[in-house]
Amino acid sequence: GRVWGRRGMEAAAGGGRAPLPAWWRLLLAMLAAGFCQGNSVERKIYIPLNKTAPCVRLLNATHQIGCQSSISGDTGVIHVVEKEEDLNWVLTDGPHPPYMILLDGNLFNRRVMLQLKGTSRVSGLAVAVAKPSPPQGFSPGLKCPNDGFGVYSKDYGPQFAHCNTTVWNPVGSGLSYEDFDFPIFLLEDANEVQVIKQCYQNHNVPRDESGPEYPLCAMQLFSHMHAVTSTVTCMRRSSLQSTFSINPEVVCDPLLDYNVWSTLHPINSSGKVDPEKKVIIVATRIDSHSFFWNIAPGAESAVSSFVTHLAAAEALHKVSDVHLLQRNIMFTFFQGETFDYIGSSRMVYDMEKDKFPLRLDNIYSFVELNQVALRNDSVLWMHTDPVSRMNKTIEPQVRNLLDILSNSSTGANVTLQEAGYSQPLPPSSFQRFLRAQHIPGVVLTDHRTTFQNRYYQSMYDTPENIQMQYPEGLSPEETLEYVTGTAKSLAEVATVVARALYRLAGGANDTSAIQADPKTVTRMLYGFLIKMNNSWFQSIIKPDIKGILGDVPQHYIAVSSPVNTTYLVQYVLANLTGTVVNLTKEECLNPEKTPSSEKEMYEYAWVQGSLDPNSTSRVPYCVRSTVHLSKALSPAFELRQWGSTEYSTWTESRWKEIRARIFLVASRELEIITLVVGIAILVFSLLATYFINAKADVLFSTPRDPGAVAY
Repeated sequence: GRVWGRRGMEAAAGGGRAPLPAWWRLLLAMLAAGFCQGNSVERKIYIPLNKTAPCVRLLNATHQIGCQSSISGDTGVIHVVEKEEDLNWVLTDGPHPPYMILLDGNLFNRRVMLQLKGTSRVSGLAVAVAKPSPPQGFSPGLKCPNDGFGVYSKDYGPQFAHCNTTVWNPVGSGLSYEDFDFPIFLLEDANEVQVIKQCYQNHNVPRDESGPEYPLCAMQLFSHMHAVTSTVTCMRRSSLQSTFSINPEVVCDPLLDYNVWSTLHPINSSGKVDPEKKVIIVATRIDSHSFFWNIAPGAESAVSSFVTHLAAAEALHKVSDVHLLQRNIMFTFFQGETFDYIGSSRMVYDMEKDKFPLRLDNIYSFVELNQVALRNDSVLWMHTDPVSRMNKTIEPQVRNLLDILSNSSTGANVTLQEAGYSQPLPPSSFQRFLRAQHIPGVVLTDHRTTFQNRYYQSMYDTPENIQMQYPEGLSPEETLEYVTGTAKSLAEVATVVARALYRLAGGANDTSAIQADPKTVTRMLYGFLIKMNNSWFQSIIKPDIKGILGDVPQHYIAVSSPVNTTYLVQYVLANLTGTVVNLTKEECLNPEKTPSSEKEMYEYAWVQGSLDPNSTSRVPYCVRSTVHLSKALSPAFELRQWGSTEYSTWTESRWKEIRARIFLVASRELEIITLVVGIAILVFSLLATYFINAKADVLFSTPRDPGAVAY
């Protein structure tokens, strides 16, 4: 019975076919063993580079910028370039092109990059971070950021258009806006840089006039981009795919995220504010950018301003008579401003189309915090628009705004000065509002003319750039709580702003009690610049999004939303301005079921809470706030006007894989010999297999039993 059962199972498994010959089963076993060993063989050949950041392709209405590799990746012999003379080997002398260059960060500039761009002897680039940051400054952004998308044009203040009066970012090289046809990666880990240099030293250093001998150390970079030409082309292709294909292959995505906003007095987020009610808008941007994908520390260009903004919001909410103020205040944090004002242009568009609770007519005045951390002699500059101030209605309102701001700095360690009547506005979200309507407003910065920030939109706009310094030997928790000089300085700015907003909103009481908290500021600076995954951030977010707390904060808008920065600004603002309410988890998650929740006026969040001192569990609670999100997607994509010159059209290409690795490469002759020998062995193996199969009945026949003799 057991024999029958086994044969039955074999027949079922084989579909009724005869068993495989022994030699065939042996071959299959060898192949299976080969597949199992494949990964370990690859690990022996290649050393992966895990801490890298690629340069990727971005597109707008007319251009493509960034970098890409070929579809199968680009490979080249490594050459280390630490001074400009080393480039001669790559560009002319070296006998083994194409080369993969390991470039010292101090040489990563426009002059060098354009030399490399113009030759076929370079297949790619790996950039080592310069430490310390380049003393002469480094900004791959434009000299005139967001040119053409602000308020100044041939029809409005033509003398100020295209930065004719003031070049705001003089160190801007425009490198981020060039198109490179080879891959460029940033090496974030100094240990991996050393591994590459050691491989170069062992194999690639020229020994004599003829150059090094094989095997040579090589690098392979994969960053093939799917989109080409422009946003118009890639969006049209994606649209056609979506229309006619069952499995559409999208080749690019619009840059998008969410703006964060809240109000001092609650308003119906799904309704409309009465036209007679006036609102003061306080605004700042929360995104940054650099040459490399998702490397955007933005310490001075973004974080210093939105942290100051958050601290001012907290200080105002603590004022005892805040509910009596006759004007409301709206705290607004725009996403995507780096890319031609995505967030602010969308909010203006929504206001014009009645898709937002406020209309432009509701705006009483506009106060924007721009770069504020690098002040000289504690001076903060007030920038206004000279064109709108020629309007007799706007001028007195702007004058009143400037006076209130100046008076609010009395007694504080901050001096506010006017930048000058003939000075245009710096790149700012306020410009998008002025494009739609004359509004009294001011932009606060640490620079009168050109940026103080020498690392604008670069990987070097780090905590060190705004002089954040900590004593050695502090634990992460002690570092989180340590009040730096930068935190004290920004808290003073937040105090002045909060006092001015109180006066603008109609407050009549003494403002000396309005104080921003340096401890709150230092926590935010640590969380947004050094380590997101800290105990404070953990305690104020929802349990289901705790995965957003990575180690090193970055503030790039990206295409998947909301990004970490948006979430954290949302929950920090809710924590600083909201109220803890006595609701159960079920009631907090479903406030519409609670009659007194006023769901149209408030947002509710069930947050993790702090760790219980006596256990490893947390004590969650419910926060009620007026914090909301609104879409930060350029109107160009809503209107399907992908070639728009009115709105931002930036998209990001899709890609299949991003990776980098190094390995030893043999000479071309040895590779050809190996290939020929391999083909010969393959042909011989096939012939041998054929003849063995043809003679299988002879070679594998069972010998006759000598005892079985027939008579």
